[in-house]
Amino acid sequence: MIKVGIVGGTGYTGSELLRLLALHPQVELKAITSRAEVDQPVSDMFPALRKKVNIRFTEPTLESLKACDVVFFATPHGVAMAQAAELVQHGIRVIDLGADFRLQNTEEFAKWYGMPHSEPELLKQAQYGLVEATREKMKNARLIGLAGCYPTSVQLGLKPLLTQDEALIDEQNIIADCKSGVSGAGRKATVGSLFSEASESFKAYGVSGHRHLPEIEQGLRAMSGRPVQLTFTPHLVPMVRGILATIYVKLNDKGKSIDLQALYEQHYNNEYFIDVMPKGSLPETKSVRGSNYARIAVHQPQGRDTAVILVVIDNLVKGASGQAVQAMNLLFDLPEHMGLEQLPLAP
Repeated sequence: MIKVGIVGGTGYTGSELLRLLALHPQVELKAITSRAEVDQPVSDMFPALRKKVNIRFTEPTLESLKACDVVFFATPHGVAMAQAAELVQHGIRVIDLGADFRLQNTEEFAKWYGMPHSEPELLKQAQYGLVEATREKMKNARLIGLAGCYPTSVQLGLKPLLTQDEALIDEQNIIADCKSGVSGAGRKATVGSLFSEASESFKAYGVSGHRHLPEIEQGLRAMSGRPVQLTFTPHLVPMVRGILATIYVKLNDKGKSIDLQALYEQHYNNEYFIDVMPKGSLPETKSVRGSNYARIAVHQPQGRDTAVILVVIDNLVKGASGQAVQAMNLLFDLPEHMGLEQLPLAP
């Protein structure tokens, strides 16, 4: 059994990890930490976990985590880099669902997250965690900086186009128009995420620059091996879960000569969690709600030189906790889908 600890077990991604791991056949939950809720039964805070998670919150110390084989950080940026080094030194694998180990450039991290990176040497050891793109590099990693939710949707949508030997699109002019449910903002009391503020409304944010932009471009450059430039605009929609990424690319002559539907189907043919939908499909966020699946549809309106790629994921599962469990399975040589076979919730 894999002994698992979670630092930051009271937020949405932490509780989602608990939901998934409680039914994982190869996992023993050893420690769930929260400074504010020490000694409180986890099931008191999350009644849905009654009779499945029978442990209490503890302090986030090495003492409480040292019996673990792997520790997940479901915390705001700045927390994991303050504690990960000690865990890694003790032979414990670390999967950070936050931003601390995503960006390899420490200046970029400081610019977008408003703090210096305190562990630049540890950062060099970290492996970026988008399983379908970095699987081979992740297998022996001691520390994984898991991909963010928007970056997961956009990178999965563009990967078949960018991993070709020759460019198929104008890689300097990609547009990603993305919408997310309110849970993407985390479980904190802010005016913008209040029901009366978010309900019956729809707005863009981060238009002048969003902290997920450098992460997405970093991943796209790694896929392509060439410079890539993206215009990224996120939007908040009045729903709890889900991301819909609508990606626009300009096809070059090579790209216009290729059957895009066949390209995507072939590229993702062996990926358990990627569903390339039939030609003409319009994927909906409810078709992945509560699951680790990503559904992708490819369109070429009027047969012109613009392709539109639609990607839907659950931001809390494939965009966070589900992908984290998928990464854990990879690290411990288990089938990637183990513990993640939940079907989407409908309606």
